[in-house]
Amino acid sequence: MIKKAIRLKNKAMTPLPPPAGRVFSIDIMRGITLCLMLLVNDLFEPGVPAWMVHTKAETDGMGLADWVFPGFLFMAGLSIPYAMAARKQKGDTQFRLLLHVLFRSVSLLIIGILMLNGSRVNEELTGMPELLWKVLMYLCVFLVWNAYPRKAALKPLFIALQLLGLAGLVYLVTIFKAGAPGNVKWLETGWWGILGLIGWGYLTAALLYLLIGNRLALAALSWSVFVILNILAQSGVLPIAGFASRVFGVVLNGNIPSIVLAGLTIGMLVQQHQARKSQLLKWLLLTGILAVIGGFILRNWFIISKIYGTPSWAMLCNGISILLFALVYYYTDILGKIKWAWFFNIAGRNSLTTYLAPDLIYFACWGWGIPLFFYKQIGNTALAISGSVAWTVLMVLFSHLLSKIYIRLKL
Repeated sequence: MIKKAIRLKNKAMTPLPPPAGRVFSIDIMRGITLCLMLLVNDLFEPGVPAWMVHTKAETDGMGLADWVFPGFLFMAGLSIPYAMAARKQKGDTQFRLLLHVLFRSVSLLIIGILMLNGSRVNEELTGMPELLWKVLMYLCVFLVWNAYPRKAALKPLFIALQLLGLAGLVYLVTIFKAGAPGNVKWLETGWWGILGLIGWGYLTAALLYLLIGNRLALAALSWSVFVILNILAQSGVLPIAGFASRVFGVVLNGNIPSIVLAGLTIGMLVQQHQARKSQLLKWLLLTGILAVIGGFILRNWFIISKIYGTPSWAMLCNGISILLFALVYYYTDILGKIKWAWFFNIAGRNSLTTYLAPDLIYFACWGWGIPLFFYKQIGNTALAISGSVAWTVLMVLFSHLLSKIYIRLKL
């Protein structure tokens, strides 16, 4: 009996191996891109170097801010094979996977449109201050899409909170008015907002993945097809106008889907060759270098421009994303060094909360005149950058704290 107890104690003290098929670099890389998104969104442009902020539309070039969003799109695509495999292990059928993809995509589109239109509120026509409309909208989004704990006794309460959030969104959308008296306008899709673009890219890549399964060659072919669509659209050979442009323009243009499909292709490559890490690393390096070269070749016909969504920009960003992921993969999944990345890891696991929650603090500070963003008021480079870095760190920790009290968005 004593020996059995000792064996059980030793077994309990033995570190558990990582889950089979787990790739630490995925969460870490997603966290890195998310932290950089928070950083560049907060930077005070007159006070920081030009290479850190967005490049003007007509300028042939790109800065750090021009890579961050496509880097996140790339990781959204790379995560798809693993997310689908995890849901299949839980018993999801192909039909349930399809429903999940549609629900997640539509949710991203809805939130993206609401965020996009927040700055269009006409306070007089709407009957509500713009900041208040935004704050209520964000609170309702959290109520509807929060990942509530699985406690049977509290389930009626959680359902009531979701219904309250849904009713709130319906009310806010109903009273929303933009434009001016005599030319009143309602919600518009516009460019769909950041989350809307993610939604269209994810929808395209996820549906294709459900269609082609684990056939890597078809994923690479799909990536190529959307690069060609992007080239044709940018060349004027494939003009997109009218209803098709307003609703499906993001997909038909090919730019955003091509980035997410690049990530999907790399995700399938990693998933299928994970047992041969050294060989996989060589493939990642080769693909990344070829993508960078492809971006510079396309530059002969298309300037590198994030605003215009050129194929040269997309291909160059994909190359950077692949090479950076290869570096993170080598350091974490091959060398086994993961302790350094705990901060990025928690950011990557709470990506949507980390992206949205800081806006509520922005709104509160602007509405109540709290001088929290003093570092943005002068053109001091060191103060502007260090202030935004501190903001990024605090927001990641804030979102992590929210997750501890069961406030965590999950689609």
